Amino acid sequence: MSTFHDGSTSSHPYKEPSPLPSSIPKVDELGTTSAPLKSAAFFIGAYCKGYNEDFMLCKAENRDPAHCLTEGRKVTRCAQDLITKMRENCLKQFDEHWKCLEGNNQEYNRCRKPERALNNCMFEKLGLIKTIPGSPPGQKQIHEVENPIFTRVQK
Repeated sequence: MSTFHDGSTSSHPYKEPSPLPSSIPKVDELGTTSAPLKSAAFFIGAYCKGYNEDFMLCKAENRDPAHCLTEGRKVTRCAQDLITKMRENCLKQFDEHWKCLEGNNQEYNRCRKPERALNNCMFEKLGLIKTIPGSPPGQKQIHEVENPIFTRVQK
């Protein structure tokens, strides 16, 4: 007969019962929550575009999750590299933006001011530009509009 053991009170660290094969390179998790990932999402998309495309092509080839582990690890390593660079070069702006997202239900439109500061820093220090895929060509990106029609408080 088995008994329930609460995982949060365990004195032993969790150990994966079925580890990955040795042919798959080891990579650590990003170690961030959803708000920093959402803050960095468009930059990760631009910075890791080649790795992301390779991963998606691999997934289209074969739906077996084990088939694309190597490509997935490359994407994770690339994202880790960018998050590290963001923290080294734009820590203050990055923290302000993701904390704003955290406090405003993860809504970009409520955090445009810290987003602009982060975008400027990322361009100046790393040469990355935030572009939103699928936005109308020839128009300003939504995060670049100075006086949006929809503001935080509707009248």
